[in-house]
Amino acid sequence: MITINGYLHRRELRDLIRRSMYGNVRPGDGDLLARLVHYNQLFVSRYLHLFAERLFRELHGADLRWRRIGLKGEIKDVLVRHPPYRNPRIVELIGNYEAHPGRFFRETPCRTMLFFRGRDESEDYLGSWRIKRIRRLAEKTARRIIDWIFDAIKSKADRLADERAARLSIPRDLLLSSPEEMEAEFVDAEARFIEDIRRQREIRGAGDLSINDVAGIKVVLEEGEQGRLHEALEAMGACRIMEEERHKGRYNAVNLVVRIEPSPEEVLRAPSPEAIRTVMAARGVPPRRVDDDFAAFVLSGEKDVYLEIIVSSYEEMLESEIGRCMHEDRIIAQRLRQRYRGHLAKNVEYLLRYLFLFSLSTRGELPDLPIKLWDRYLPDYFDGVIGELFQIPSGDF
Repeated sequence: MITINGYLHRRELRDLIRRSMYGNVRPGDGDLLARLVHYNQLFVSRYLHLFAERLFRELHGADLRWRRIGLKGEIKDVLVRHPPYRNPRIVELIGNYEAHPGRFFRETPCRTMLFFRGRDESEDYLGSWRIKRIRRLAEKTARRIIDWIFDAIKSKADRLADERAARLSIPRDLLLSSPEEMEAEFVDAEARFIEDIRRQREIRGAGDLSINDVAGIKVVLEEGEQGRLHEALEAMGACRIMEEERHKGRYNAVNLVVRIEPSPEEVLRAPSPEAIRTVMAARGVPPRRVDDDFAAFVLSGEKDVYLEIIVSSYEEMLESEIGRCMHEDRIIAQRLRQRYRGHLAKNVEYLLRYLFLFSLSTRGELPDLPIKLWDRYLPDYFDGVIGELFQIPSGDF
């Protein structure tokens, strides 16, 4: 169904998501979810930091420092504090930010590490790495699946129109359809698709859906220096550029998708953090066994993973954080542009969010799924599902 290429055991996760869409839960799925999410998040943070540190050292030398942050406001503050150069647009952006910082989504949570060169107040910001948070990963996974479902339903509706044209003995391109007829064919095709899911008929054609940016690195290099990134990646070895896309317009940057083979020995060198031990202990893994459990997870997974690298100039990085193509504004625009908004689309959102959030709860077993794609729910119901999952009072007596 969909593959998260920055994770290990991604085929297992893909299969679990596919089965969940059919409402097919197996014994042990709760523990499997916990391992797939928590161990992968730890694995991603380990290999991403190792790779990013090497990349920034290759680009800028050994005088390197880093700092972990948890809110987007911290990176916005860093970008405006010591601009490497100024021009009228940069002065305007920084002035707008300093005048009204609360308008720039400063409280947005993130899992990010910032990299610097220098040891005094004039430190140079070099870039960062970030891991897509679990809620955002669930949202993006759902959106990709919803887009595919819309295309699949539209294809079914087109076939119904072909059948109508055949009954009238006319070519399809001569078929005149009223808005009501087109809507009826789409509704009919949607109902057939939902019935296929309810009856657990195989969903075909979605095998190539993938997410490559659960792990990402941002690199600040001016226009004339950006070729150095390819040189640095080549010098590092053990990585291969799989995709390259240059964005022009409101958003100006180069996006690379890179395949790497992390060293298991380096990833497993440090003991597991206390937070992971606590979470897994609630799921029956004794704290003393978590390191061995995590090691078995890493060593039995795929050898390669994918990550995203974005390179842009300082000014364009500033535009992406506080300017015309601010990341948070782009997220909102993506949500508003969603083509398909029927109850099936909403159920996919609910289901994916529930699966990923389940791993954060203290529930051990997943006896059944409270979201069935073929049923209909109000948001109030899903609010209650999440409240019950985390034992949050509903506010009603």
